[in-house]
Amino acid sequence: MQVNKEGHLNMGIVTFPLLESGGPPLSNLIEILYPLSQNLYLITGNAAATLSKDYKRGNIYFYLINHKTGTTNTFTRIMRFIYTQLRISYRLVKIRRHVHLWFLFLGEGGLLLPMLAAKLSRKKVILISASSEQKFSKANKDPLSWPASFLEKLNRVLATGIVVYSERLIKEWHLGKYKNKISIAHEHFLDFDKFKVERLPEERDNLIGYIGRLSQAKGILNFMEAISKILERESNVEFLIGGDGQLRTKVEQYLSDRSLNNKAKFAGWIPHDELPKYLNDLKLLILPSYTEGLPNIMLEAMACGTPVLATPVGAIPDIIKNEETGFIMEDNTPGCIAKNVIRALNYPELDSIIKNARALVEKEFTYEAAVERYRSILGSLKR
Repeated sequence: MQVNKEGHLNMGIVTFPLLESGGPPLSNLIEILYPLSQNLYLITGNAAATLSKDYKRGNIYFYLINHKTGTTNTFTRIMRFIYTQLRISYRLVKIRRHVHLWFLFLGEGGLLLPMLAAKLSRKKVILISASSEQKFSKANKDPLSWPASFLEKLNRVLATGIVVYSERLIKEWHLGKYKNKISIAHEHFLDFDKFKVERLPEERDNLIGYIGRLSQAKGILNFMEAISKILERESNVEFLIGGDGQLRTKVEQYLSDRSLNNKAKFAGWIPHDELPKYLNDLKLLILPSYTEGLPNIMLEAMACGTPVLATPVGAIPDIIKNEETGFIMEDNTPGCIAKNVIRALNYPELDSIIKNARALVEKEFTYEAAVERYRSILGSLKR
Protein backbone atom coordinates (compact mmCIF):
# COMPACT_ATOMS: atom_id res chain seq x y z
CA MET A 1 0.00 0.00 0.00
CA GLN A 2 1.63 3.25 -1.12
CA VAL A 3 0.45 6.51 0.39
CA ASN A 4 1.65 10.10 0.38
CA LYS A 5 3.38 11.15 3.57
CA GLU A 6 2.17 14.23 5.38
CA GLY A 7 3.60 14.00 8.91
CA HIS A 8 6.51 15.90 10.40
CA LEU A 9 6.93 13.82 13.56
CA ASN A 10 9.25 10.89 13.89
CA MET A 11 7.23 8.17 15.61
CA GLY A 12 8.19 4.91 17.23
CA ILE A 13 6.33 1.70 18.01
CA VAL A 14 7.41 -0.65 20.78
CA THR A 15 5.95 -4.13 21.21
CA PHE A 16 7.00 -7.03 23.33
CA PRO A 17 8.54 -9.63 20.94
CA LEU A 18 5.62 -11.07 19.01
CA LEU A 19 3.85 -14.35 18.50
CA GLU A 20 2.68 -15.08 14.94
CA SER A 21 -0.74 -13.64 15.78
CA GLY A 22 0.80 -10.24 16.42
CA GLY A 23 2.00 -9.79 12.84
CA PRO A 24 -1.26 -8.58 11.19
CA PRO A 25 -2.18 -5.97 13.85
CA LEU A 26 1.36 -4.59 13.92
CA SER A 27 1.44 -4.44 10.13
CA ASN A 28 -1.87 -2.54 10.17
CA LEU A 29 -0.55 -0.02 12.70
CA ILE A 30 2.56 0.56 10.59
CA GLU A 31 0.40 1.28 7.55
CA ILE A 32 -1.77 3.70 9.55
CA LEU A 33 1.10 5.67 11.09
CA TYR A 34 3.29 5.67 7.99
CA PRO A 35 1.55 8.56 6.19
CA LEU A 36 1.29 10.53 9.45
CA SER A 37 4.99 10.41 10.33
CA GLN A 38 8.23 11.50 8.74
CA ASN A 39 10.16 8.43 9.91
CA LEU A 40 8.86 5.36 11.70
CA TYR A 41 10.98 3.35 14.14
CA LEU A 42 10.00 -0.09 15.45
CA ILE A 43 11.40 -1.98 18.43
CA THR A 44 9.93 -5.46 18.35
CA GLY A 45 11.06 -9.04 17.80
CA ASN A 46 10.50 -12.79 17.45
CA ALA A 47 7.77 -13.29 14.80
CA ALA A 48 8.16 -9.64 13.73
CA ALA A 49 11.44 -10.63 12.05
CA THR A 50 9.39 -11.99 9.14
CA LEU A 51 7.35 -8.80 9.00
CA SER A 52 10.47 -6.64 8.86
CA LYS A 53 11.52 -8.28 5.59
CA ASP A 54 8.31 -7.08 3.94
CA TYR A 55 9.12 -3.41 4.51
CA LYS A 56 11.72 -1.99 2.17
CA ARG A 57 10.80 1.68 2.55
CA GLY A 58 13.74 3.87 3.51
CA ASN A 59 12.00 5.65 6.36
CA ILE A 60 10.83 2.57 8.30
CA TYR A 61 13.46 1.21 10.67
CA PHE A 62 13.25 -2.11 12.53
CA TYR A 63 15.22 -3.02 15.66
CA LEU A 64 14.65 -6.70 16.42
CA ILE A 65 15.04 -8.24 19.86
CA ASN A 66 14.61 -11.95 20.47
CA HIS A 67 12.77 -13.17 23.57
CA LYS A 68 13.21 -16.76 24.72
CA THR A 69 9.96 -18.59 25.45
CA GLY A 70 8.94 -22.12 26.30
CA THR A 71 9.53 -22.33 30.05
CA THR A 72 6.94 -22.82 32.77
CA ASN A 73 9.41 -21.99 35.54
CA THR A 74 8.14 -18.76 37.12
CA PHE A 75 11.55 -17.43 38.17
CA THR A 76 13.01 -18.04 34.70
CA ARG A 77 10.03 -16.34 33.06
CA ILE A 78 10.48 -13.27 35.26
CA MET A 79 14.23 -13.05 34.58
CA ARG A 80 13.72 -13.38 30.83
CA PHE A 81 10.92 -10.81 30.92
CA ILE A 82 13.11 -8.27 32.73
CA TYR A 83 16.11 -8.96 30.49
CA THR A 84 14.04 -8.44 27.33
CA GLN A 85 12.64 -5.18 28.69
CA LEU A 86 16.15 -3.97 29.52
CA ARG A 87 17.24 -4.67 25.95
CA ILE A 88 14.19 -2.86 24.56
CA SER A 89 14.84 0.10 26.87
CA TYR A 90 18.50 0.26 25.86
CA ARG A 91 17.57 0.43 22.19
CA LEU A 92 14.90 3.05 22.91
CA VAL A 93 17.44 5.25 24.69
CA LYS A 94 19.97 4.79 21.87
CA ILE A 95 17.56 6.23 19.28
CA ARG A 96 15.81 8.73 21.58
CA ARG A 97 17.01 11.74 19.56
CA HIS A 98 15.29 10.42 16.46
CA VAL A 99 11.84 9.77 17.93
CA HIS A 100 9.38 12.43 19.14
CA LEU A 101 6.47 10.19 20.12
CA TRP A 102 6.27 6.55 21.17
CA PHE A 103 3.39 4.09 20.87
CA LEU A 104 3.46 1.04 23.15
CA PHE A 105 1.46 -1.77 21.55
CA LEU A 106 0.98 -5.55 21.97
CA GLY A 107 2.16 -6.40 25.45
CA GLU A 108 2.03 -2.69 26.23
CA GLY A 109 0.63 -3.17 29.72
CA GLY A 110 3.76 -4.90 30.97
CA LEU A 111 6.34 -2.68 29.25
CA LEU A 112 7.16 -0.60 32.33
CA LEU A 113 10.92 -0.28 31.75
CA PRO A 114 10.50 1.02 28.16
CA MET A 115 7.82 3.38 29.46
CA LEU A 116 10.21 4.74 32.07
CA ALA A 117 13.00 5.04 29.50
CA ALA A 118 10.74 7.04 27.18
CA LYS A 119 9.46 9.30 29.96
CA LEU A 120 12.99 9.96 31.27
CA SER A 121 13.89 10.91 27.69
CA ARG A 122 11.02 13.44 27.90
CA LYS A 123 8.97 11.80 25.18
CA LYS A 124 5.21 11.48 24.94
CA VAL A 125 3.96 7.91 25.15
CA ILE A 126 0.63 6.54 23.96
CA LEU A 127 -0.55 3.12 25.09
CA ILE A 128 -2.61 1.23 22.53
CA SER A 129 -4.55 -1.21 24.68
CA ALA A 130 -5.44 -4.15 22.46
CA SER A 131 -6.32 -6.23 25.52
CA SER A 132 -6.36 -6.10 29.31
CA GLU A 133 -3.19 -7.72 30.69
CA GLN A 134 -4.98 -8.25 33.99
CA LYS A 135 -8.02 -9.98 32.50
CA PHE A 136 -5.95 -11.96 30.01
CA SER A 137 -3.54 -13.26 32.69
CA LYS A 138 -6.38 -14.05 35.06
CA ALA A 139 -8.33 -15.94 32.39
CA ASN A 140 -5.18 -17.93 31.57
CA LYS A 141 -4.76 -18.75 35.28
CA ASP A 142 -1.27 -17.31 35.10
CA PRO A 143 0.52 -17.18 38.49
CA LEU A 144 1.94 -13.82 37.38
CA SER A 145 -1.48 -12.21 36.91
CA TRP A 146 -1.06 -9.92 39.95
CA PRO A 147 2.31 -8.46 38.79
CA ALA A 148 0.85 -8.08 35.28
CA SER A 149 -2.04 -6.08 36.72
CA PHE A 150 0.33 -3.90 38.77
CA LEU A 151 2.56 -3.09 35.79
CA GLU A 152 -0.47 -2.33 33.64
CA LYS A 153 -1.81 0.18 36.18
CA LEU A 154 1.57 1.93 36.47
CA ASN A 155 1.85 2.26 32.70
CA ARG A 156 -1.62 3.76 32.48
CA VAL A 157 -0.70 6.36 35.09
CA LEU A 158 2.51 7.28 33.25
CA ALA A 159 1.05 7.31 29.71
CA THR A 160 0.40 10.58 27.91
CA GLY A 161 -2.60 9.00 26.22
CA ILE A 162 -4.42 5.68 26.08
CA VAL A 163 -6.13 4.27 23.00
CA VAL A 164 -8.87 1.65 23.45
CA TYR A 165 -11.13 0.06 20.87
CA SER A 166 -14.49 0.92 22.39
CA GLU A 167 -16.23 3.13 24.94
CA ARG A 168 -17.56 -0.01 26.63
CA LEU A 169 -13.99 -1.06 27.48
CA ILE A 170 -13.63 1.94 29.78
CA LYS A 171 -16.10 0.31 32.16
CA GLU A 172 -15.16 -3.33 31.48
CA TRP A 173 -11.44 -2.68 32.10
CA HIS A 174 -12.03 -0.20 34.97
CA LEU A 175 -10.44 2.75 33.14
CA GLY A 176 -12.72 5.49 34.43
CA LYS A 177 -9.95 7.28 36.33
CA TYR A 178 -7.99 7.70 33.07
CA LYS A 179 -10.95 8.91 31.03
CA ASN A 180 -9.46 12.35 30.39
CA LYS A 181 -6.61 10.82 28.38
CA ILE A 182 -8.49 8.03 26.58
CA SER A 183 -9.15 8.06 22.84
CA ILE A 184 -11.29 5.59 20.91
CA ALA A 185 -9.58 4.13 17.85
CA HIS A 186 -8.28 0.89 16.42
CA GLU A 187 -5.75 -0.36 13.89
CA HIS A 188 -8.23 -2.64 12.11
CA PHE A 189 -8.85 -2.27 8.40
CA LEU A 190 -9.54 -4.92 5.78
CA ASP A 191 -8.42 -5.61 2.26
CA PHE A 192 -11.83 -6.23 0.74
CA ASP A 193 -10.30 -7.54 -2.48
CA LYS A 194 -8.80 -10.35 -0.42
CA PHE A 195 -11.43 -10.86 2.28
CA LYS A 196 -14.58 -11.37 0.28
CA VAL A 197 -17.35 -13.89 -0.29
CA GLU A 198 -16.02 -16.55 -2.67
CA ARG A 199 -18.41 -19.35 -1.73
CA LEU A 200 -22.06 -18.74 -0.95
CA PRO A 201 -23.30 -20.14 2.40
CA GLU A 202 -25.44 -22.76 0.67
CA GLU A 203 -22.32 -24.02 -1.14
CA ARG A 204 -20.49 -24.68 2.11
CA ASP A 205 -20.50 -27.83 4.21
CA ASN A 206 -21.59 -27.75 7.86
CA LEU A 207 -18.08 -26.85 8.97
CA ILE A 208 -17.71 -24.97 12.26
CA GLY A 209 -14.42 -23.29 13.03
CA TYR A 210 -12.28 -21.80 15.73
CA ILE A 211 -9.29 -19.78 14.49
CA GLY A 212 -7.13 -17.98 17.01
CA ARG A 213 -4.68 -18.29 19.84
CA LEU A 214 -4.86 -21.59 21.70
CA SER A 215 -5.03 -20.21 25.23
CA GLN A 216 -7.37 -20.45 28.18
CA ALA A 217 -8.39 -16.81 27.79
CA LYS A 218 -9.75 -17.55 24.31
CA GLY A 219 -12.02 -20.31 25.63
CA ILE A 220 -10.64 -22.95 23.26
CA LEU A 221 -10.98 -25.78 25.81
CA ASN A 222 -14.64 -24.87 26.33
CA PHE A 223 -15.15 -25.16 22.59
CA MET A 224 -13.42 -28.54 22.54
CA GLU A 225 -15.79 -29.82 25.23
CA ALA A 226 -18.77 -28.50 23.26
CA ILE A 227 -17.93 -30.59 20.17
CA SER A 228 -19.41 -33.83 21.52
CA LYS A 229 -22.52 -32.00 22.71
CA ILE A 230 -23.02 -30.51 19.25
CA LEU A 231 -22.56 -33.89 17.56
CA GLU A 232 -25.23 -35.39 19.79
CA ARG A 233 -27.75 -33.09 18.11
CA GLU A 234 -26.20 -32.51 14.66
CA SER A 235 -24.25 -35.54 13.49
CA ASN A 236 -23.52 -34.07 10.04
CA VAL A 237 -21.36 -31.26 11.46
CA GLU A 238 -17.56 -31.13 11.17
CA PHE A 239 -15.03 -28.89 12.89
CA LEU A 240 -11.86 -26.96 12.11
CA ILE A 241 -9.42 -25.73 14.75
CA GLY A 242 -6.73 -23.33 13.56
CA GLY A 243 -4.10 -21.62 15.68
CA ASP A 244 -1.14 -22.10 17.95
CA GLY A 245 -0.31 -21.40 21.58
CA GLN A 246 0.40 -22.95 24.95
CA LEU A 247 -2.64 -25.26 24.76
CA ARG A 248 -1.78 -26.78 21.40
CA THR A 249 -0.71 -30.12 22.88
CA LYS A 250 -3.88 -30.29 25.00
CA VAL A 251 -6.09 -29.58 22.00
CA GLU A 252 -4.44 -32.26 19.88
CA GLN A 253 -4.55 -34.75 22.75
CA TYR A 254 -8.22 -34.02 23.41
CA LEU A 255 -9.15 -34.83 19.81
CA SER A 256 -7.11 -38.03 19.89
CA ASP A 257 -8.35 -39.27 23.28
CA ARG A 258 -12.00 -38.85 22.27
CA SER A 259 -11.58 -40.25 18.77
CA LEU A 260 -12.71 -36.97 17.21
CA ASN A 261 -10.04 -36.74 14.52
CA ASN A 262 -12.53 -37.99 11.93
CA LYS A 263 -14.85 -35.09 12.79
CA ALA A 264 -12.41 -32.32 13.70
CA LYS A 265 -9.39 -31.20 11.68
CA PHE A 266 -6.53 -29.50 13.51
CA ALA A 267 -4.91 -27.13 11.02
CA GLY A 268 -2.31 -25.54 13.31
CA TRP A 269 -1.21 -21.99 12.63
CA ILE A 270 -2.87 -20.58 9.48
CA PRO A 271 -0.85 -17.92 7.60
CA HIS A 272 -2.77 -14.69 7.21
CA ASP A 273 -2.76 -14.88 3.40
CA GLU A 274 -4.56 -18.24 3.61
CA LEU A 275 -7.32 -17.07 5.95
CA PRO A 276 -9.81 -16.03 3.21
CA LYS A 277 -9.84 -19.58 1.84
CA TYR A 278 -10.42 -21.13 5.27
CA LEU A 279 -13.09 -18.59 6.20
CA ASN A 280 -14.94 -19.23 2.94
CA ASP A 281 -15.10 -22.92 3.87
CA LEU A 282 -16.76 -22.25 7.24
CA LYS A 283 -20.47 -22.19 7.91
CA LEU A 284 -19.88 -20.59 11.34
CA LEU A 285 -16.93 -19.11 13.25
CA ILE A 286 -16.86 -19.45 17.06
CA LEU A 287 -15.24 -16.92 19.40
CA PRO A 288 -15.77 -18.31 22.93
CA SER A 289 -13.41 -15.84 24.63
CA TYR A 290 -13.31 -14.87 28.29
CA THR A 291 -11.76 -11.50 27.39
CA GLU A 292 -11.16 -9.63 24.12
CA GLY A 293 -10.30 -6.29 22.64
CA LEU A 294 -11.52 -6.26 19.04
CA PRO A 295 -10.68 -9.58 17.34
CA ASN A 296 -9.56 -9.11 13.76
CA ILE A 297 -10.61 -12.64 12.78
CA MET A 298 -14.21 -11.66 13.56
CA LEU A 299 -14.09 -8.80 11.05
CA GLU A 300 -12.37 -10.94 8.43
CA ALA A 301 -15.01 -13.63 8.81
CA MET A 302 -17.81 -11.08 8.40
CA ALA A 303 -16.18 -9.81 5.21
CA CYS A 304 -16.04 -13.39 3.88
CA GLY A 305 -19.72 -14.03 4.50
CA THR A 306 -19.09 -16.25 7.52
CA PRO A 307 -21.45 -15.69 10.47
CA VAL A 308 -19.79 -15.26 13.85
CA LEU A 309 -20.97 -16.64 17.20
CA ALA A 310 -19.21 -14.90 20.09
CA THR A 311 -19.31 -14.08 23.77
CA PRO A 312 -20.27 -10.47 24.64
CA VAL A 313 -16.82 -9.31 25.78
CA GLY A 314 -14.57 -6.42 24.78
CA ALA A 315 -15.71 -4.48 21.73
CA ILE A 316 -17.51 -7.49 20.24
CA PRO A 317 -21.05 -6.26 21.14
CA ASP A 318 -20.32 -3.03 19.24
CA ILE A 319 -20.02 -5.09 16.07
CA ILE A 320 -22.08 -8.25 16.62
CA LYS A 321 -25.73 -7.45 17.18
CA ASN A 322 -27.52 -10.68 18.01
CA GLU A 323 -29.41 -12.06 14.99
CA GLU A 324 -28.65 -8.86 13.04
CA THR A 325 -24.92 -8.98 12.22
CA GLY A 326 -24.07 -12.26 13.96
CA PHE A 327 -24.86 -14.24 17.08
CA ILE A 328 -24.15 -13.54 20.75
CA MET A 329 -24.12 -16.32 23.34
CA GLU A 330 -24.78 -15.74 27.02
CA ASP A 331 -21.50 -17.29 28.21
CA ASN A 332 -18.81 -19.69 27.02
CA THR A 333 -19.73 -22.83 28.94
CA PRO A 334 -19.68 -25.93 26.69
CA GLY A 335 -23.45 -26.39 27.00
CA CYS A 336 -24.11 -22.78 26.05
CA ILE A 337 -21.74 -22.98 23.08
CA ALA A 338 -23.44 -26.14 21.82
CA LYS A 339 -26.94 -24.70 22.22
CA ASN A 340 -26.03 -21.55 20.32
CA VAL A 341 -24.20 -23.37 17.54
CA ILE A 342 -27.42 -25.31 16.85
CA ARG A 343 -29.39 -22.05 16.97
CA ALA A 344 -27.06 -20.35 14.49
CA LEU A 345 -26.92 -23.26 12.06
CA ASN A 346 -30.71 -23.43 11.92
CA TYR A 347 -31.42 -19.71 11.91
CA PRO A 348 -33.95 -19.07 9.08
CA GLU A 349 -32.64 -15.64 8.00
CA LEU A 350 -28.92 -16.37 7.79
CA ASP A 351 -28.60 -14.59 4.43
CA SER A 352 -29.77 -11.33 6.02
CA ILE A 353 -27.17 -11.61 8.80
CA ILE A 354 -24.41 -12.27 6.27
CA LYS A 355 -25.39 -9.22 4.16
CA ASN A 356 -25.68 -6.95 7.21
CA ALA A 357 -22.31 -8.09 8.54
CA ARG A 358 -20.53 -7.53 5.24
CA ALA A 359 -22.10 -4.07 4.86
CA LEU A 360 -21.01 -3.09 8.37
CA VAL A 361 -17.34 -3.96 7.95
CA GLU A 362 -17.25 -2.39 4.48
CA LYS A 363 -18.45 0.87 6.01
CA GLU A 364 -16.55 0.96 9.30
CA PHE A 365 -13.24 -0.83 8.67
CA THR A 366 -11.61 0.95 5.77
CA TYR A 367 -8.00 2.07 5.70
CA GLU A 368 -9.03 5.70 5.30
CA ALA A 369 -11.21 5.60 8.43
CA ALA A 370 -8.42 4.06 10.50
CA VAL A 371 -5.90 6.71 9.42
CA GLU A 372 -8.38 9.48 10.16
CA ARG A 373 -8.86 8.27 13.73
CA TYR A 374 -5.13 8.37 14.40
CA ARG A 375 -4.76 11.72 12.68
CA SER A 376 -7.31 13.05 15.15
CA ILE A 377 -5.40 11.57 18.12
CA LEU A 378 -2.16 13.18 16.96
CA GLY A 379 -3.95 16.49 16.45
CA SER A 380 -5.21 16.44 20.03
CA LEU A 381 -1.64 16.03 21.33
CA LYS A 382 -0.59 19.29 19.66
CA ARG A 383 -3.23 21.35 21.43
